[in-house]
Amino acid sequence: MPQPRSLPWLDQLTRFRQALNPHPPQPKVEPARGHAAVALILRAGTQDAEILYIERAAHPRDPWSGNIAFPGGRIDPTDGGIRQAAERETREELGLDLSGAHYLGALDDIVGVHLPVRVSCCVYGLPEGEPTWLRRNHEVSDYFYMPLGEFRAPGRHIIARIDWNQALRETPALVLLPPDRPLLWGITYRLTTQFLDRIGRPLPPLTDLSAE
Repeated sequence: MPQPRSLPWLDQLTRFRQALNPHPPQPKVEPARGHAAVALILRAGTQDAEILYIERAAHPRDPWSGNIAFPGGRIDPTDGGIRQAAERETREELGLDLSGAHYLGALDDIVGVHLPVRVSCCVYGLPEGEPTWLRRNHEVSDYFYMPLGEFRAPGRHIIARIDWNQALRETPALVLLPPDRPLLWGITYRLTTQFLDRIGRPLPPLTDLSAE
């Protein structure tokens, strides 16, 4: 039977906020092809906090087609900043209104290795009891939540061979879904590991698939 969480949800969110805000987030200065904003969203699970991920819908013109990601997208000129952009995109992609969520802070910006887009990430905690059903739009094929404790499960943190842009690449990745589903890699992997490092729950060492 699941054990109750050790801390009330608001106390957990306070700890996350403190871990994220010892200093302002550091923006990237490298040249980038556009600027996007995403939302790392936490909810209260039965045993641990859980992170929300989406699986992007397949589309031939989307470089991240079918990938695991956070909700988000490019910042529009009408957005008032990265937070407004992340909240707008989350509302459009999942029907999830973050105006009543707890804003916890932001991670350091990341620029993609293979596609030089600058990505800013805002972190939110949903109010306890928030409905779990979300309304996906055409950009999202699925969504799921991952408990923080599961990231350290054996075999999840690996060196994977990813077929991307007609090339096979070796890259760090996380196995979050069954074997026939996408791996978490790239920008969202780097944001996830940054968040886990900040809250003092780093990933275990990498496992090379060839050794399994």
